[in-house]
Amino acid sequence: MSFTAKDVQALRQATGAGMMDAKRALEETDGDMEAAKRLLRERGLAKSAARDDRANTQGAVALALRDGLGAIVQVRCETDFVASSEQFRGLAQELADAVAAKGEGAVTERQGELDDLKITLKEKIELGRVVRFEAGPGNHLDSYLHVQGGRGVNAVLVELAGGDADLAHDIAVHVAFARPQYLSRDEVPAEVVEAERATLEAQTRNEGKPEAALPKIVEGKLNGFFKEIALLDQPFAKDDKQSVAQLLKGATLVRFAQVEIG
Repeated sequence: MSFTAKDVQALRQATGAGMMDAKRALEETDGDMEAAKRLLRERGLAKSAARDDRANTQGAVALALRDGLGAIVQVRCETDFVASSEQFRGLAQELADAVAAKGEGAVTERQGELDDLKITLKEKIELGRVVRFEAGPGNHLDSYLHVQGGRGVNAVLVELAGGDADLAHDIAVHVAFARPQYLSRDEVPAEVVEAERATLEAQTRNEGKPEAALPKIVEGKLNGFFKEIALLDQPFAKDDKQSVAQLLKGATLVRFAQVEIG
């Protein structure tokens, strides 16, 4: 009995087995789906389906940067023990390298390896966020990766027009620890700003401030809010007497991305 790639995929979905294990099971059972399922169960390769409901908040982020191309790939698992393993970290790095070289679609070509790793390491392992930057002509692309327990846990990419690579790197380090949510205050959605404004107004009234003074007080507090969430407004981590916008000195921060574990 023959079988097709769709049969292999159906067997993987039914059992949670890896691609190569599913293919071998069908080969050994002449394409008999039920016999292949029994064979995988007997070999203990169909257990990963039972892990689908488990939380996988651990994992690793891998970063690749070369020739104006940068990528971050997040791979999630259940425990930091597995996240720190050589196999897990190695595949995460290979995925990041592939995305940098070929594009975000490159991860789909390696899905079978992720599925196989799920069997080998006996945890719920999934692909998380995938980011790819291709720097514009003459722009600087730099990065920062915070490593903990042998695995990347906090990765940043920054693209800068003007300035130099050192400035781009300094901003990447700043992003890693300041964790801005937006590039500038103009990018903060209007509904987020209005919700914060309403909260600040209520807080200020509860403090007993005069009604006439509320607008000015609220605007001051709103500026403080932007300093927390908008990168350009944030005080620079290495010198809080100047903002990131002031640090740029004519350069333009094109974009940034941050991917963390946890």
